[in-house]
Amino acid sequence: MAADLEEKTDRYGELLAEALEAASVAPPEGTPMAEAADECYEMAASYLEDGRHFREEGDLVNALASFSYGHAWLDAGARVGLFDVPTDGHLFTV
Repeated sequence: MAADLEEKTDRYGELLAEALEAASVAPPEGTPMAEAADECYEMAASYLEDGRHFREEGDLVNALASFSYGHAWLDAGARVGLFDVPTDGHLFTV
């Protein structure tokens, strides 16, 4: 079971990192929606950093949770139009 958690944690960390690279702010710069997108992106990036820290410390449960929360911020933002994201593939549920 520990091996499954380790594999899943690593996979989710890679998925979040890839999703952050693929997402770009959709609303025009200087608008409230662009500010909201920036905040969502920052939250996702922060969760990636937190997850990596937990992973380095061997805390797989909190690392996986951090990666999952980070991806949720991006996915929700993509669903409401804050981000331009690829519509094909496995990164987003749009």
